[in-house]
Amino acid sequence: MGTYLFLKWAHILAMAYWLGGEWGVFNASRPVTDIKLSLEERRRHMETAYLIDILPRTGIILLLPLGLHMGSIMTYHPLGADWIIPMWLFVIIWLSITFTAFRYRGTDKGLYYTKIDEAVRYVIIPLLIGFGSYSLMTGWPFTASWYAAKAIIYALLLVIGLLLRFIMREWVVLFRILDAEGPNSEVENRLSRSLAFGRLLAYFYWIGIATVAWFGVFKPVF
Repeated sequence: MGTYLFLKWAHILAMAYWLGGEWGVFNASRPVTDIKLSLEERRRHMETAYLIDILPRTGIILLLPLGLHMGSIMTYHPLGADWIIPMWLFVIIWLSITFTAFRYRGTDKGLYYTKIDEAVRYVIIPLLIGFGSYSLMTGWPFTASWYAAKAIIYALLLVIGLLLRFIMREWVVLFRILDAEGPNSEVENRLSRSLAFGRLLAYFYWIGIATVAWFGVFKPVF
């Protein structure tokens, strides 16, 4: 139980950084589209958003292996101890890709690693939705209905996270255009639209995070 309690503690921390970090990005990104500010000032706010965003990016990745590791201990799925080490090795590689993209943010190299990070999610999202949905119908491979539902909601939150990543990646491209060409109303309109869409997504994100936490705490059977 010592290992389980440590994982549970880490899981709570990852959830807190995910939820709190997204609130920070939500507010730091507001001035990015404010044309009353200088381009350099807006860029500083974008950099602040990126600096904050690495925390929820890390938290959302860590939630998956922590949840699967705890599920293995509590036999909520059939993957045993032999699977734990390969899983964590995969997560370490995934995190290294994420942090490399963060280190080189704003550059072509950063965009390249960001796309790799996104590609990992293209695999994980359908797997979690597929296994979660099948488990709700059959009780396998996830043996608890709340655990299966939690996996599905988490996957849907990854989808929202992907859309938010697309928005932040677009900012880099659009700011490059502004740097090269100067004031551009079309680019400014795209920035405003992307930020408005991102802020709308954020509300669904927070509701989803709260729902995942609810399933983890109350573990409803259905």
